[in-house]
Formats: sequence, C-alpha cells, structure tokens
Amino acid sequence: MDGRQEWTRARDLLVRDVVELGFPKELGEAIAKQLGSPKAMRRMSAYLSNVKPKSEELIVDEMLAICSEIGAWREKKVSEGANASYNEMLSYGLGTEEI
Repeated sequence: MDGRQEWTRARDLLVRDVVELGFPKELGEAIAKQLGSPKAMRRMSAYLSNVKPKSEELIVDEMLAICSEIGAWREKKVSEGANASYNEMLSYGLGTEEI
C-alpha cells in the first residue's frame, strides 16, 4: 500500500469513527487534516473507539494533545541531531586544523 492509500484509509476510518459517535463528518475530516499522518489518525481512532467521548470538545482536546506530542517528538529529534553534530565537532574538530 502506498502512502496516499494509507493516508486515505486512516482518514476514512477516523471519519467513520467520528460519525459513529454521532458527530458531523466534517469534524472527522477537519481532525484528519490537522493530524496529518496515518499514524496520528490511527491513534485518534483508537482513542475514539476506546473512550467514546461524549462531546466535540473532548475529541478536539485529544487531537490537540496528539499534535502537541508530535511537535515535542520532532523538537527532540532536531535537538538530538544538533547534539550529535556538536559532539562530532568536539571529537574531530572543525576540519580547519593543519595536519
């Protein structure tokens, strides 16, 4: 399955889960668009299936929590990359030293 099909399948599942809880299809579509990745959408679908929230506010709060965790993970990865580069520079220098 290619990335587009995976994204479409995850979006469709999320929208279906939102509608099955009695909320508008548009809410599910907006949440899928905001989450962006199939993994995040599947996580949201799992939340909807397990918790069965009774209000749109609870659904949106969970979406925001997932987005926040994704943002924190991305920041961590950028920081780890910068730290690895810095450590490499400390170990091997800037490459401007004479041999």
